[in-house]
Amino acid sequence: MAQTERPGYILFLSFVAALGGILFGYDTAVISGTTDIVSQQFRLDELATGWYVGCALIGSIIGVLVAGLLSDFLGRKKTMLIAALMFSISAIGCAVCQGFTDLVIYRMIGGFGIGVVSIVSPIYISEVAPADKRGTLVSMYQLAITVGFLLAYLMNYLVLKGADTSATDPSLGSRMFNNEYWRGMLGYETLPDLLFLVLIFFIPESPRWLAVRGERKDNSEEWKALREPGILLAVVVGACIAILGQFMGVNAVLYYGPTIFKDAGFEDPLFSTILVGVVNMLTTVIALLIIDKVGRKQLVWWGVSGMILCLLMIGIYFLPATHLPTGFMLVFFLLYVFCTAISISAVVFVLLSEMYPNRVRGLAMSIAGFALWVGTYLIGQLTPWMLKNLTPAGTFFLFAFMCLPYLFIMWKYIPETTGKTLEEIESYWKNR
Repeated sequence: MAQTERPGYILFLSFVAALGGILFGYDTAVISGTTDIVSQQFRLDELATGWYVGCALIGSIIGVLVAGLLSDFLGRKKTMLIAALMFSISAIGCAVCQGFTDLVIYRMIGGFGIGVVSIVSPIYISEVAPADKRGTLVSMYQLAITVGFLLAYLMNYLVLKGADTSATDPSLGSRMFNNEYWRGMLGYETLPDLLFLVLIFFIPESPRWLAVRGERKDNSEEWKALREPGILLAVVVGACIAILGQFMGVNAVLYYGPTIFKDAGFEDPLFSTILVGVVNMLTTVIALLIIDKVGRKQLVWWGVSGMILCLLMIGIYFLPATHLPTGFMLVFFLLYVFCTAISISAVVFVLLSEMYPNRVRGLAMSIAGFALWVGTYLIGQLTPWMLKNLTPAGTFFLFAFMCLPYLFIMWKYIPETTGKTLEEIESYWKNR
Protein backbone atom coordinates (compact mmCIF):
# COMPACT_ATOMS: atom_id res chain seq x y z
CA MET A 1 0.00 0.00 0.00
CA ALA A 2 2.94 2.34 0.58
CA GLN A 3 3.68 2.38 -3.14
CA THR A 4 0.15 3.41 -4.02
CA GLU A 5 0.40 6.53 -1.85
CA ARG A 6 2.42 8.25 -4.59
CA PRO A 7 0.00 10.30 -6.76
CA GLY A 8 1.95 9.75 -9.99
CA TYR A 9 2.11 6.03 -9.39
CA ILE A 10 -1.62 5.82 -8.66
CA LEU A 11 -2.32 7.75 -11.86
CA PHE A 12 -0.21 5.27 -13.84
CA LEU A 13 -2.03 2.28 -12.35
CA SER A 14 -5.40 3.87 -13.10
CA PHE A 15 -4.32 4.75 -16.64
CA VAL A 16 -3.32 1.16 -17.42
CA ALA A 17 -6.56 -0.27 -16.04
CA ALA A 18 -8.56 2.41 -17.86
CA LEU A 19 -7.06 1.34 -21.20
CA GLY A 20 -9.48 -1.56 -21.04
CA GLY A 21 -12.19 1.06 -21.52
CA ILE A 22 -10.77 2.02 -24.93
CA LEU A 23 -11.21 -1.58 -26.05
CA PHE A 24 -14.68 -1.67 -24.52
CA GLY A 25 -15.63 1.49 -26.42
CA TYR A 26 -14.02 0.50 -29.73
CA ASP A 27 -15.50 -2.98 -29.75
CA THR A 28 -18.94 -1.61 -28.87
CA ALA A 29 -19.05 1.28 -31.36
CA VAL A 30 -17.20 -0.18 -34.36
CA ILE A 31 -20.22 -2.35 -35.16
CA SER A 32 -22.22 0.71 -36.29
CA GLY A 33 -20.03 1.19 -39.39
CA THR A 34 -20.03 -2.46 -40.44
CA THR A 35 -23.69 -3.43 -40.20
CA ASP A 36 -24.79 -2.46 -43.73
CA ILE A 37 -21.92 -4.07 -45.65
CA VAL A 38 -21.94 -7.25 -43.52
CA SER A 39 -25.70 -7.57 -44.07
CA GLN A 40 -25.23 -7.17 -47.82
CA GLN A 41 -22.25 -9.50 -48.13
CA PHE A 42 -23.81 -12.33 -46.14
CA ARG A 43 -27.39 -11.57 -47.29
CA LEU A 44 -28.76 -11.18 -43.80
CA ASP A 45 -32.41 -10.49 -43.06
CA GLU A 46 -33.49 -8.19 -40.22
CA LEU A 47 -33.35 -10.97 -37.63
CA ALA A 48 -29.88 -12.10 -38.69
CA THR A 49 -28.66 -8.49 -38.74
CA GLY A 50 -29.91 -8.06 -35.19
CA TRP A 51 -28.04 -11.24 -34.25
CA TYR A 52 -24.84 -9.84 -35.77
CA VAL A 53 -25.23 -6.67 -33.71
CA GLY A 54 -26.26 -8.49 -30.55
CA CYS A 55 -24.00 -11.56 -30.57
CA ALA A 56 -21.13 -9.70 -28.89
CA LEU A 57 -23.52 -8.76 -26.10
CA ILE A 58 -24.15 -12.45 -25.42
CA GLY A 59 -20.41 -12.78 -24.94
CA SER A 60 -20.48 -9.73 -22.65
CA ILE A 61 -23.20 -11.26 -20.49
CA ILE A 62 -21.14 -14.45 -20.11
CA GLY A 63 -18.09 -12.32 -19.39
CA VAL A 64 -19.68 -10.36 -16.54
CA LEU A 65 -21.08 -13.54 -15.01
CA VAL A 66 -17.59 -15.00 -14.58
CA ALA A 67 -15.59 -11.78 -14.19
CA GLY A 68 -16.30 -11.35 -10.50
CA LEU A 69 -15.41 -14.92 -9.64
CA LEU A 70 -12.32 -14.80 -11.86
CA SER A 71 -11.09 -11.55 -10.34
CA ASP A 72 -11.72 -12.81 -6.81
CA PHE A 73 -9.99 -16.13 -7.50
CA LEU A 74 -7.13 -15.14 -9.83
CA GLY A 75 -6.77 -11.48 -8.90
CA ARG A 76 -7.59 -8.25 -10.74
CA LYS A 77 -4.35 -8.15 -12.77
CA LYS A 78 -4.56 -11.67 -14.22
CA THR A 79 -8.23 -11.17 -15.05
CA MET A 80 -7.41 -8.00 -17.02
CA LEU A 81 -4.76 -10.00 -18.86
CA ILE A 82 -7.37 -12.60 -19.84
CA ALA A 83 -9.62 -9.84 -21.17
CA ALA A 84 -6.76 -8.38 -23.24
CA LEU A 85 -6.09 -11.79 -24.81
CA MET A 86 -9.78 -12.16 -25.69
CA PHE A 87 -9.73 -8.79 -27.50
CA SER A 88 -6.68 -9.86 -29.52
CA ILE A 89 -8.25 -13.15 -30.55
CA SER A 90 -11.47 -11.36 -31.52
CA ALA A 91 -9.87 -8.57 -33.57
CA ILE A 92 -7.55 -10.86 -35.52
CA GLY A 93 -10.26 -13.48 -35.98
CA CYS A 94 -12.79 -10.97 -37.32
CA ALA A 95 -10.22 -9.65 -39.80
CA VAL A 96 -9.40 -13.08 -41.28
CA CYS A 97 -12.61 -15.10 -40.70
CA GLN A 98 -14.04 -17.16 -43.57
CA GLY A 99 -17.80 -16.98 -43.03
CA PHE A 100 -20.62 -15.41 -41.05
CA THR A 101 -20.62 -18.10 -38.37
CA ASP A 102 -16.90 -17.55 -37.74
CA LEU A 103 -17.50 -13.80 -37.58
CA VAL A 104 -20.21 -14.25 -34.95
CA ILE A 105 -17.98 -16.52 -32.84
CA TYR A 106 -15.10 -14.02 -32.87
CA ARG A 107 -17.48 -11.16 -32.06
CA MET A 108 -18.72 -13.15 -29.05
CA ILE A 109 -15.13 -13.69 -27.90
CA GLY A 110 -14.60 -9.94 -28.05
CA GLY A 111 -17.85 -9.46 -26.17
CA PHE A 112 -16.54 -11.77 -23.46
CA GLY A 113 -13.53 -9.46 -23.13
CA ILE A 114 -15.84 -6.43 -22.85
CA GLY A 115 -17.86 -8.08 -20.10
CA VAL A 116 -14.76 -8.99 -18.11
CA VAL A 117 -13.02 -5.63 -18.45
CA SER A 118 -16.23 -3.72 -17.61
CA ILE A 119 -16.08 -5.34 -14.16
CA VAL A 120 -12.41 -5.72 -13.33
CA SER A 121 -10.98 -2.39 -14.57
CA PRO A 122 -13.25 -0.14 -12.43
CA ILE A 123 -12.75 -2.47 -9.45
CA TYR A 124 -8.97 -2.26 -9.77
CA ILE A 125 -9.00 1.54 -9.99
CA SER A 126 -11.37 1.93 -7.05
CA GLU A 127 -9.19 -0.33 -4.91
CA VAL A 128 -5.92 1.54 -5.54
CA ALA A 129 -7.38 5.07 -5.49
CA PRO A 130 -7.54 7.33 -2.40
CA ALA A 131 -11.06 8.33 -1.32
CA ASP A 132 -10.80 11.99 -2.35
CA LYS A 133 -9.64 11.10 -5.90
CA ARG A 134 -11.58 7.88 -6.49
CA GLY A 135 -14.35 9.45 -8.55
CA THR A 136 -11.90 11.20 -10.85
CA LEU A 137 -9.70 8.15 -11.29
CA VAL A 138 -12.54 5.68 -11.91
CA SER A 139 -14.01 8.20 -14.35
CA MET A 140 -10.83 7.78 -16.38
CA TYR A 141 -12.26 4.39 -17.33
CA GLN A 142 -15.43 6.02 -18.67
CA LEU A 143 -13.29 8.60 -20.49
CA ALA A 144 -11.36 5.75 -22.08
CA ILE A 145 -14.64 4.23 -23.25
CA THR A 146 -15.56 7.48 -25.01
CA VAL A 147 -12.07 7.61 -26.56
CA GLY A 148 -12.74 4.09 -27.84
CA PHE A 149 -16.09 5.22 -29.26
CA LEU A 150 -14.51 8.15 -31.06
CA LEU A 151 -11.61 6.03 -32.29
CA ALA A 152 -14.05 3.51 -33.74
CA TYR A 153 -16.13 6.22 -35.43
CA LEU A 154 -13.00 7.80 -36.91
CA MET A 155 -11.62 4.47 -38.15
CA ASN A 156 -14.98 3.58 -39.67
CA TYR A 157 -15.10 6.92 -41.45
CA LEU A 158 -11.50 6.80 -42.70
CA VAL A 159 -11.62 3.16 -43.80
CA LEU A 160 -14.89 3.73 -45.65
CA LYS A 161 -13.59 6.87 -47.39
CA GLY A 162 -10.43 5.07 -48.49
CA ALA A 163 -12.12 1.85 -49.61
CA ASP A 164 -12.41 0.88 -53.28
CA THR A 165 -15.54 -1.26 -53.18
CA SER A 166 -15.12 -2.26 -56.81
CA ALA A 167 -11.67 -3.82 -56.25
CA THR A 168 -11.35 -7.45 -57.37
CA ASP A 169 -7.97 -8.32 -55.84
CA PRO A 170 -8.65 -11.54 -53.84
CA SER A 171 -5.77 -11.01 -51.38
CA LEU A 172 -6.71 -10.59 -47.72
CA GLY A 173 -5.04 -7.18 -47.47
CA SER A 174 -7.07 -5.81 -50.36
CA ARG A 175 -10.31 -7.28 -49.07
CA MET A 176 -9.72 -5.82 -45.61
CA PHE A 177 -9.58 -2.25 -46.85
CA ASN A 178 -11.61 -2.35 -50.08
CA ASN A 179 -14.60 -4.49 -50.97
CA GLU A 180 -14.75 -6.13 -47.49
CA TYR A 181 -13.65 -3.09 -45.53
CA TRP A 182 -15.55 -4.25 -42.43
CA ARG A 183 -12.56 -6.55 -41.81
CA GLY A 184 -10.25 -3.55 -41.49
CA MET A 185 -12.67 -1.72 -39.19
CA LEU A 186 -12.88 -4.68 -36.83
CA GLY A 187 -9.20 -5.62 -37.13
CA TYR A 188 -7.82 -2.21 -36.14
CA GLU A 189 -8.78 -3.00 -32.54
CA THR A 190 -5.53 -4.97 -32.37
CA LEU A 191 -3.51 -1.73 -32.03
CA PRO A 192 -4.91 -0.38 -28.71
CA ASP A 193 -5.17 -3.92 -27.40
CA LEU A 194 -1.42 -4.49 -27.87
CA LEU A 195 -0.70 -1.44 -25.69
CA PHE A 196 -3.09 -2.69 -22.99
CA LEU A 197 -1.63 -6.19 -23.11
CA VAL A 198 1.96 -5.00 -22.66
CA LEU A 199 1.31 -2.44 -19.90
CA ILE A 200 -0.61 -4.90 -17.72
CA PHE A 201 2.70 -6.61 -16.97
CA PHE A 202 4.00 -3.39 -15.39
CA ILE A 203 1.31 -2.99 -12.71
CA PRO A 204 1.02 -4.82 -9.37
CA GLU A 205 -1.94 -6.74 -8.03
CA SER A 206 -4.61 -4.75 -6.16
CA PRO A 207 -3.51 -4.33 -2.51
CA ARG A 208 -7.10 -4.67 -1.26
CA TRP A 209 -7.51 -7.94 -3.16
CA LEU A 210 -4.29 -9.23 -1.62
CA ALA A 211 -5.56 -8.29 1.85
CA VAL A 212 -8.99 -9.87 1.37
CA ARG A 213 -7.52 -13.02 -0.20
CA GLY A 214 -5.75 -13.76 3.08
CA GLU A 215 -9.05 -13.56 4.97
CA ARG A 216 -11.27 -15.43 2.52
CA LYS A 217 -11.77 -19.16 3.04
CA ASP A 218 -13.82 -19.93 -0.07
CA ASN A 219 -16.39 -18.34 -2.42
CA SER A 220 -19.32 -19.63 -0.40
CA GLU A 221 -18.59 -16.88 2.13
CA GLU A 222 -19.24 -14.26 -0.57
CA TRP A 223 -22.64 -15.75 -1.44
CA LYS A 224 -23.52 -15.84 2.26
CA ALA A 225 -22.48 -12.20 2.68
CA LEU A 226 -24.68 -11.17 -0.26
CA ARG A 227 -27.74 -12.30 1.69
CA GLU A 228 -27.07 -9.87 4.52
CA PRO A 229 -29.95 -7.29 4.45
CA GLY A 230 -27.89 -4.14 3.86
CA ILE A 231 -25.60 -5.72 1.29
CA LEU A 232 -28.56 -7.36 -0.49
CA LEU A 233 -30.21 -3.94 -0.79
CA ALA A 234 -27.01 -2.51 -2.29
CA VAL A 235 -26.84 -5.33 -4.84
CA VAL A 236 -30.50 -4.94 -5.86
CA VAL A 237 -30.24 -1.16 -6.15
CA GLY A 238 -27.02 -1.44 -8.17
CA ALA A 239 -28.62 -3.91 -10.56
CA CYS A 240 -31.64 -1.61 -10.99
CA ILE A 241 -29.65 1.48 -11.93
CA ALA A 242 -27.45 -0.64 -14.21
CA ILE A 243 -30.34 -2.03 -16.27
CA LEU A 244 -32.50 1.11 -16.23
CA GLY A 245 -29.64 3.18 -17.59
CA GLN A 246 -29.74 1.15 -20.80
CA PHE A 247 -33.41 2.01 -21.43
CA MET A 248 -32.78 5.75 -21.43
CA GLY A 249 -31.50 5.71 -25.01
CA VAL A 250 -27.72 5.67 -24.51
CA ASN A 251 -26.87 2.46 -26.32
CA ALA A 252 -29.59 2.92 -28.92
CA VAL A 253 -27.64 6.01 -29.98
CA LEU A 254 -24.32 4.13 -30.01
CA TYR A 255 -25.52 1.12 -31.98
CA TYR A 256 -27.96 2.78 -34.35
CA GLY A 257 -26.75 6.38 -34.52
CA PRO A 258 -26.10 6.33 -38.30
CA THR A 259 -29.53 4.76 -38.91
CA ILE A 260 -31.26 7.38 -36.74
CA PHE A 261 -29.45 10.24 -38.48
CA LYS A 262 -30.29 8.74 -41.87
CA ASP A 263 -33.98 8.51 -40.96
CA ALA A 264 -33.80 12.11 -39.76
CA GLY A 265 -32.71 13.24 -43.23
CA PHE A 266 -28.97 13.77 -42.71
CA GLU A 267 -26.82 13.49 -45.85
CA ASP A 268 -23.69 12.16 -44.09
CA PRO A 269 -24.80 10.04 -41.10
CA LEU A 270 -21.28 8.75 -40.32
CA PHE A 271 -19.90 12.29 -40.00
CA SER A 272 -22.75 13.22 -37.66
CA THR A 273 -21.86 10.14 -35.60
CA ILE A 274 -18.28 11.44 -35.29
CA LEU A 275 -19.71 14.65 -33.80
CA VAL A 276 -21.52 12.49 -31.24
CA GLY A 277 -18.22 10.82 -30.37
CA VAL A 278 -16.41 14.14 -29.98
CA VAL A 279 -19.09 15.60 -27.68
CA ASN A 280 -19.20 12.38 -25.70
CA MET A 281 -15.44 12.38 -25.09
CA LEU A 282 -15.06 16.09 -24.31
CA THR A 283 -18.01 16.04 -21.91
CA THR A 284 -16.54 13.04 -20.09
CA VAL A 285 -13.34 15.07 -19.58
CA ILE A 286 -15.47 17.74 -17.86
CA ALA A 287 -17.19 15.07 -15.74
CA LEU A 288 -13.82 13.64 -14.74
CA LEU A 289 -12.69 17.07 -13.49
CA ILE A 290 -15.82 17.84 -11.43
CA ILE A 291 -17.17 14.51 -10.18
CA ASP A 292 -15.25 14.64 -6.89
CA LYS A 293 -16.22 18.29 -6.37
CA VAL A 294 -19.89 18.37 -7.42
CA GLY A 295 -20.75 14.86 -6.26
CA ARG A 296 -22.27 11.80 -7.91
CA LYS A 297 -25.92 12.51 -7.13
CA GLN A 298 -25.86 16.16 -8.22
CA LEU A 299 -24.44 15.18 -11.61
CA VAL A 300 -27.19 12.59 -12.04
CA TRP A 301 -29.99 14.97 -11.02
CA TRP A 302 -29.02 17.72 -13.43
CA GLY A 303 -27.87 15.45 -16.22
CA VAL A 304 -30.91 13.17 -16.30
CA SER A 305 -33.25 16.18 -16.13
CA GLY A 306 -31.51 17.52 -19.23
CA MET A 307 -31.78 14.10 -20.89
CA ILE A 308 -35.55 14.11 -20.42
CA LEU A 309 -35.89 17.53 -22.06
CA CYS A 310 -33.65 16.58 -25.01
CA LEU A 311 -35.39 13.24 -25.59
CA LEU A 312 -38.77 14.99 -25.67
CA MET A 313 -37.46 17.53 -28.21
CA ILE A 314 -36.01 14.77 -30.41
CA GLY A 315 -39.33 12.93 -30.24
CA ILE A 316 -41.16 16.10 -31.29
CA TYR A 317 -38.79 16.45 -34.27
CA PHE A 318 -39.90 13.04 -35.56
CA LEU A 319 -43.64 13.74 -35.22
CA PRO A 320 -45.32 13.74 -38.64
CA ALA A 321 -47.00 17.10 -38.04
CA THR A 322 -43.73 18.93 -37.41
CA HIS A 323 -41.36 20.08 -40.14
CA LEU A 324 -38.35 21.23 -38.18
CA PRO A 325 -34.89 21.64 -39.75
CA THR A 326 -32.25 18.94 -39.26
CA GLY A 327 -30.22 21.46 -37.27
CA PHE A 328 -32.90 21.33 -34.55
CA MET A 329 -32.48 17.57 -34.31
CA LEU A 330 -28.67 17.77 -34.28
CA VAL A 331 -28.57 20.40 -31.50
CA PHE A 332 -30.80 18.42 -29.14
CA PHE A 333 -29.14 15.14 -30.07
CA LEU A 334 -25.72 16.52 -29.14
CA LEU A 335 -27.18 18.12 -25.98
CA TYR A 336 -28.61 14.72 -25.07
CA VAL A 337 -25.16 13.16 -25.49
CA PHE A 338 -23.71 15.94 -23.31
CA CYS A 339 -26.25 15.36 -20.53
CA THR A 340 -25.74 11.59 -20.69
CA ALA A 341 -21.95 11.76 -20.66
CA ILE A 342 -21.79 14.14 -17.71
CA SER A 343 -24.24 12.16 -15.60
CA ILE A 344 -25.17 8.49 -15.86
CA SER A 345 -22.33 7.45 -18.15
CA ALA A 346 -19.70 9.10 -15.94
CA VAL A 347 -21.26 8.04 -12.64
CA VAL A 348 -22.43 4.45 -13.15
CA PHE A 349 -19.06 2.69 -13.10
CA VAL A 350 -17.88 4.91 -10.24
CA LEU A 351 -20.90 4.02 -8.11
CA LEU A 352 -20.87 0.32 -8.92
CA SER A 353 -17.15 0.01 -8.20
CA GLU A 354 -17.36 1.73 -4.79
CA MET A 355 -20.76 0.86 -3.31
CA TYR A 356 -20.00 -2.77 -2.38
CA PRO A 357 -17.92 -4.14 0.53
CA ASN A 358 -14.40 -5.39 -0.25
CA ARG A 359 -15.23 -9.03 0.46
CA VAL A 360 -18.09 -9.21 -2.07
CA ARG A 361 -17.08 -6.51 -4.54
CA GLY A 362 -16.18 -8.83 -7.42
CA LEU A 363 -19.32 -10.96 -7.13
CA ALA A 364 -21.64 -7.99 -6.55
CA MET A 365 -20.13 -6.16 -9.53
CA SER A 366 -20.77 -9.24 -11.67
CA ILE A 367 -24.46 -9.18 -10.70
CA ALA A 368 -24.75 -5.47 -11.49
CA GLY A 369 -22.75 -5.97 -14.69
CA PHE A 370 -25.01 -8.84 -15.69
CA ALA A 371 -28.04 -6.56 -15.31
CA LEU A 372 -26.30 -3.84 -17.32
CA TRP A 373 -25.43 -6.14 -20.21
CA VAL A 374 -28.84 -7.82 -20.26
CA GLY A 375 -30.32 -4.34 -20.65
CA THR A 376 -27.77 -3.52 -23.34
CA TYR A 377 -28.59 -6.71 -25.23
CA LEU A 378 -32.33 -6.07 -25.02
CA ILE A 379 -32.01 -2.49 -26.24
CA GLY A 380 -29.73 -3.63 -29.07
CA GLN A 381 -32.34 -6.16 -30.16
CA LEU A 382 -35.44 -4.05 -29.56
CA THR A 383 -34.36 -0.68 -30.98
CA PRO A 384 -34.94 -1.63 -34.67
CA TRP A 385 -38.36 -3.01 -33.71
CA MET A 386 -39.21 0.12 -31.69
CA LEU A 387 -38.09 2.47 -34.46
CA LYS A 388 -40.32 0.59 -36.89
CA ASN A 389 -43.39 -0.09 -34.74
CA LEU A 390 -43.35 2.72 -32.18
CA THR A 391 -41.90 5.15 -34.76
CA PRO A 392 -38.78 7.19 -33.91
CA ALA A 393 -40.95 9.71 -32.05
CA GLY A 394 -42.53 7.05 -29.83
CA THR A 395 -39.15 5.46 -29.19
CA PHE A 396 -37.59 8.68 -27.90
CA PHE A 397 -40.68 9.47 -25.80
CA LEU A 398 -40.31 6.03 -24.20
CA PHE A 399 -36.64 6.71 -23.45
CA ALA A 400 -37.66 9.97 -21.74
CA PHE A 401 -40.23 8.17 -19.58
CA MET A 402 -37.67 5.56 -18.46
CA CYS A 403 -35.56 8.33 -16.92
CA LEU A 404 -38.14 8.80 -14.16
CA PRO A 405 -37.69 5.53 -12.23
CA TYR A 406 -33.92 6.03 -12.46
CA LEU A 407 -34.23 9.41 -10.75
CA PHE A 408 -36.50 7.93 -8.07
CA ILE A 409 -33.99 5.20 -7.16
CA MET A 410 -31.12 7.68 -7.04
CA TRP A 411 -33.15 9.93 -4.69
CA LYS A 412 -34.54 7.21 -2.43
CA TYR A 413 -31.77 4.64 -2.09
CA ILE A 414 -28.35 5.75 -3.34
CA PRO A 415 -26.10 7.55 -0.82
CA GLU A 416 -23.69 10.31 -1.75
CA THR A 417 -20.37 8.50 -1.84
CA THR A 418 -18.13 11.43 -2.77
CA GLY A 419 -15.12 11.72 -0.46
CA LYS A 420 -15.98 8.61 1.58
CA THR A 421 -13.65 5.66 1.97
CA LEU A 422 -14.78 2.26 0.73
CA GLU A 423 -15.03 1.15 4.34
CA GLU A 424 -17.32 4.10 5.23
CA ILE A 425 -19.59 3.25 2.30
CA GLU A 426 -19.71 -0.36 3.49
CA SER A 427 -20.82 0.84 6.94
CA TYR A 428 -23.69 2.82 5.36
CA TRP A 429 -25.16 -0.28 3.73
CA LYS A 430 -24.71 -2.36 6.87
CA ASN A 431 -26.64 0.25 8.85
CA ARG A 432 -29.43 0.24 6.27
